[in-house]
Amino acid sequence: MSFAKTQDFGLEPVEVRESDHYQEEYVTTLADKWDELIDWKRRAKAEGDFFIRTLKEHGAKKILDVATGTGFHSVRLLSEGFDVTSIDGSPQMLSKAFENAKRHGFILNTCLADWRFLNRDVHGEFDAIICLGNSFTHLFKENDRRKALAEYYSMLAHDGILVIDQRNYDGMLDDGFTSKHKYYYCGKGVVAEPEHVDEGLARFVYRFEDGSKFHLNMYPLRKKYMKGLLSDVGFQRVTTYSDFKQSNLEKDPDFFVHVAEKEYLEEKSD
Repeated sequence: MSFAKTQDFGLEPVEVRESDHYQEEYVTTLADKWDELIDWKRRAKAEGDFFIRTLKEHGAKKILDVATGTGFHSVRLLSEGFDVTSIDGSPQMLSKAFENAKRHGFILNTCLADWRFLNRDVHGEFDAIICLGNSFTHLFKENDRRKALAEYYSMLAHDGILVIDQRNYDGMLDDGFTSKHKYYYCGKGVVAEPEHVDEGLARFVYRFEDGSKFHLNMYPLRKKYMKGLLSDVGFQRVTTYSDFKQSNLEKDPDFFVHVAEKEYLEEKSD
């Protein structure tokens, strides 16, 4: 398989608002530099044991990582004894994840899959599904978002959970960009910031120390809207964390993390 090395957004980059375009954005050269952006050691320190603790608290053992990227979370979970299946829609990122896992002593169970047709390509039932790294915002159409969440829901055990994160687009849209890069994009000498933001697009630029530059076009999900989607699909309880804290006191967080529970809740009669 030959992988593209340069990005192409055409003559009007801010008009590129298609769910499928991410496959052209994660070119080989970006996949090769992605770990410089997140810095595995610094990111692990920033996150602490939040995801590991959350999964264990819900009794999850069999995990589906639907946006493995270069494999950071899959490898962390494997090292903690979880049974992990790792998928991604980008063959470039999936190849890099396999290499990274092998370097850490693991053989990654991988699958190239589209979230909207997850049941077609991935089989089995999972205790938890994780969709991390702001990945869900690659979906620009509401039908695509609803279809992907419905696929996640159907593949979870009756008491399973979905852990899904997003950037704080509310702050970006309402007050401007003020990210501190304390938790996710921890690489030194790397810049990750929006070049353009409107209600339908957040176009990010990623600059590296060697002078290379890449872009990603994403849909700016608002927190309330995202929680509404999760409820509409059927998740019974959604708990949202601001930079890993279950509190609204965290001012202008970089990220929100939603933990959506599938287990049915009986309505209490008056």
